[in-house]
Amino acid sequence: MSMIHARTCHICEANCGVLVEVEGREIISIKGNPDHVLSRGHICPKATAIADLQDDPDRLHKPVKKVDGQWQEIGWEQAFSEIASKLATLKGQGAKPAMYMGNPAAHDYGIATQISTLRKAIGLKNIYSASTLDQIPHHVVQYHMYGHVSLAAVPDIDRSQYLLIIGGNPAASNGSIWTVPDFKKRVKEMQARDGKLVVVDPRRTETAKLADAHHFVKPGTDTALLIGILKSVFDAGLVDISRVEDILDDSWSAIEPAVAGFDMDQLSNHCGISVADMQEMAAQLAADQPAAIYGRMGVSVCEFGTLNQWLIQVINIASGNLDRVGGTMVPEPALDTINLVGRGSVRTAETVRGTMASVMSELPMVTFADEMLREDDERIRSLFVVTGNPVLSAPDGAKLDRALERLDLMVSFDMYVTATSRHADYILPPCGPLEKDHYPFFFGPLAIRNYASYSPAIFELQDGEKTDWEIIAELAREILVQDGQDVPNIREPRDVLDGMLQSSPAGLTLAEVEAAPNGIDLGPLRPCMAERLRTEDKMILCAHSDFLAELQRFAASLDNEQPDALRLIGRRHVRQNNSWLHNSKRLLKGPDRCTLMIHPDDAAARGLSDGGMATVTSRVNSVDIPVEVNDDVMPGVVSIPHGFGHGRKGVGLSVAREKPGVSINDLTDTERFDPLSGNAVLNAVSVTVEAAEELVAAE
Repeated sequence: MSMIHARTCHICEANCGVLVEVEGREIISIKGNPDHVLSRGHICPKATAIADLQDDPDRLHKPVKKVDGQWQEIGWEQAFSEIASKLATLKGQGAKPAMYMGNPAAHDYGIATQISTLRKAIGLKNIYSASTLDQIPHHVVQYHMYGHVSLAAVPDIDRSQYLLIIGGNPAASNGSIWTVPDFKKRVKEMQARDGKLVVVDPRRTETAKLADAHHFVKPGTDTALLIGILKSVFDAGLVDISRVEDILDDSWSAIEPAVAGFDMDQLSNHCGISVADMQEMAAQLAADQPAAIYGRMGVSVCEFGTLNQWLIQVINIASGNLDRVGGTMVPEPALDTINLVGRGSVRTAETVRGTMASVMSELPMVTFADEMLREDDERIRSLFVVTGNPVLSAPDGAKLDRALERLDLMVSFDMYVTATSRHADYILPPCGPLEKDHYPFFFGPLAIRNYASYSPAIFELQDGEKTDWEIIAELAREILVQDGQDVPNIREPRDVLDGMLQSSPAGLTLAEVEAAPNGIDLGPLRPCMAERLRTEDKMILCAHSDFLAELQRFAASLDNEQPDALRLIGRRHVRQNNSWLHNSKRLLKGPDRCTLMIHPDDAAARGLSDGGMATVTSRVNSVDIPVEVNDDVMPGVVSIPHGFGHGRKGVGLSVAREKPGVSINDLTDTERFDPLSGNAVLNAVSVTVEAAEELVAAE
């Protein structure tokens, strides 16, 4: 007899409620849960891939060790003992260890409860993560302005009348640094109440196609647009800070003169958006209506990413929309990490590339490969990769491939042999996704509504399998034992979760949340910024000196002419999630999605035809890729989707290898980064494109 389990999808930030029908260990169906308090029945194709992940024949079930270039299954005790012994030998030699935390780790709260013990056991100083590939500018701005790296103000779309999205595509991502499931329907509801969605993007994205207006912008130039909008608010006398005036510090007065000297025509020429359109955006944001501006990947992964995110916050303040119903507000989730976890940090650190930003004790990924390739005693010699695939997600993946080969010890925590884990000495695979519980630990504080939702495991663990947290905790204990250190008792994630829930203002117990399979609705967001601020003086630090200095650096850059080259941008499809769903038959079916999207005029100028092959070359590398001629991209722009490149030798993903594609990050460049955050520049990469040479077989 089949049973239906209410559960939260763990694949992306939306955390949609799903109904999983199973019979024994067979998954019959996965459907949207119409009664879920946040997602209201919405489901996207990614949720159906949970079945493919659970039952994938390519998935590893036991630890494997590389012996003479071949993978050999071993037991858990042997794996932990050998890893700890080799690490101890390397530590005795003074070898530097490092860790990389990948995107999936953020979707598994159990990892968060155990990873600090493993970091201490290893003796880590060098920590890297996916954060410096896409989101660190948000954290830098939030830390300086609001006093906590994770205190984010998100658009209250359900009560907004005007939403301006720059460089974001929530119709495909379901939100990013903004948990907003059922985005498409929420937009339609906003439009039904005469609200408007306006999108600014170099590509006519899935979100742009829902919008009331779409404006093309030159990649990497959003800073000019944001300054133009902010200046227009000031120049037109539209500033309204009445809602937050009591919590703005004195530096607010420095912002208007800091943007006053910019020339609107010059800003317009730089970004490609007319002065009139910038002024109209400013007028709509500052009109007598709840409104919000939101910017994501497109404005983060560029040279002025931190400056962009600061300008977005300042525009929301100046237009009267921060801490406003229908504007941007700070969530109050059932599990309030803002109160329970430290403020984080924004510092600097010494690297092989000199002094760089270090945010939340993480080093920038643009230095990652170089730290393994350096020729002194500071070289990284051992590496632990936790649920990540940086060869496909980090800049200059080919260089990272070379760097990983130099390691003396590499351990991957992964279900698969990927483009990254193929370099490992050991792979420690976790159980399937339906064999572990789930709580939106990091995404409740980003949600459009305050709620709680817990999902117990559906299936029992199979013999010999372990959850992610058990692997991490047991390896940490073995390292500590061999090192002669005190071994702490393991506190299970459920107990940690229960304690954090009870310590949060809502005061829920895990038992209460677990008893509500559709989630617990704690109500809409409310103005509460004054209560939530974590700055020492409980004031918003409006204009940190670093941001004002960066504004001047941008002003100086406006005089530099842009070289006449095509600009490469990434993209995501609703059936993709970075690199880790490509082995799902359900998601891979259909046409090849790894194509070079190019405008008809640019294609004609280079003799390219739809379906033909092109060679794309950047400063660091070249790739050959099928051409998709499409006016969804603006002239002068080409686009390659993120997350492909599974054709590398040794990758154990049989489905993904049917349509491996190429990695856009074989073209991005570790030499380019945002200096305030260290975030990699993955957008607006200068490339040349030409018809690929045909290979002629030898006679």
